[in-house]
Amino acid sequence: MSPEGKTLLNVIVLGLGFMVTFTAFGTCGNIEQTVIKSFNSTEFHGSGYTSMAIIYAVFSASNLIAPSVIAVIGPQLSLFFSGLVYSGYIAVFIHPYTSSFYTLSVLLGIAAAVLWTAQGNLLTINSKDSTIGRNSGIFWALMQFSLFFGNLYIFFAWHGKSHITDKDRQTVFITLTVISLVGNFLFFLIQRPDPELAPSDASESPLPADISDSSSSLCSQALDAFSKCDVEDYLNCSVETMWLPICPGLELTFYSGVYGTCLGAMTQFGEDAKGLIGLSGILIGVGEILGGGVFGILDKCNRFGRNPVVFLGIFTHIVAFYLIFLNIASDAPVAPEEGTQMQAFIQPSVTVALICSFLLGLGDSCFNTQLISIVGFLFREDSASAFAVFKFVQSITAAVAFFYSNYLLLHWQLLIMVLTGFLGTITFFVVEWGVINSRRDSDYDSI
Repeated sequence: MSPEGKTLLNVIVLGLGFMVTFTAFGTCGNIEQTVIKSFNSTEFHGSGYTSMAIIYAVFSASNLIAPSVIAVIGPQLSLFFSGLVYSGYIAVFIHPYTSSFYTLSVLLGIAAAVLWTAQGNLLTINSKDSTIGRNSGIFWALMQFSLFFGNLYIFFAWHGKSHITDKDRQTVFITLTVISLVGNFLFFLIQRPDPELAPSDASESPLPADISDSSSSLCSQALDAFSKCDVEDYLNCSVETMWLPICPGLELTFYSGVYGTCLGAMTQFGEDAKGLIGLSGILIGVGEILGGGVFGILDKCNRFGRNPVVFLGIFTHIVAFYLIFLNIASDAPVAPEEGTQMQAFIQPSVTVALICSFLLGLGDSCFNTQLISIVGFLFREDSASAFAVFKFVQSITAAVAFFYSNYLLLHWQLLIMVLTGFLGTITFFVVEWGVINSRRDSDYDSI
């Protein structure tokens, strides 16, 4: 197999591994608040929103050590052991206890930092400047199939049920635990690329060395990761770049945990309300897959850079937020297990709710494919550290969002996402224009 074929296969296997793993975990996150509300036990006092806030808070801090872990044990083993923690978190819901629930939330925050930093590192070392956009799109589209399969299962398993019994919960989470374990072992199929052959374009910078080649101590790697020049550029030289992960962090919180809970709380949807959680997740996945696939395939044909795709993302999200504001009761995110009795601004429509799900997925794919692409392009020489910083900012934002989701009504959450969405889009435009100008200067100097 040619070096280019091997690296493309690695990206596909990476995407498939994440697809299977997040078929389990993404579905777990989508339904856990609804499951917790239905859990009949005086010994359990957990909150799905609080758990997610803990996960992302620990996630943000753990990004300080994630590059070091990858340096010591390598990206493949980092993915595998992190995936095992994901499986453990899912398994907690088979027989939930408050102490184990929150303990696994802390451990999952650490594992998530390692997992996503390893993903960014592997994606970058298997890409060139000319393929980073394509590979980002392929990875994102494959991973988002997880939303389709997991939520399809939830739709059929819970269709027509107004209450989730203990047996329903156990059946679902045993199945999800097994699925996540299968995904963990797929990561061992990733092959080491051929670094001496990969940079075939003379104008492209060589691929970075695999971070696992480093033999430095864990402590020194941790200090190194945030002191390198490229990461200093990320932190200090480009204030705009620091704002890039904020908008996706807030929207990740909303579509992965809050919106499904809102649909399940809408008594106006009748007995189909709980099943709509799964159907909504499917349509979010369809939007993610469509966006990731199209933007990955068309990356080489895009003469106008990344900005038009990001503009499409903010436009689709603004439309979705406005329709959700009209269609869903404002107290739906914090409603009790029996659901909300408040009225929306219009007669609640299942069709409108599901259209919004698709738009949320499409808009999110617009942001994330372009963000992965631009971070991989700007910080090619130190990709693991750059992705760690990127996830550090994103996860802090997500932790804050999951925390306030316990208290804020829907319209306030939507307003926050609209404002940060505009700010994030503008700052992305500034960063992308800087990339375009630097390319022009480079082309001029080479004449």
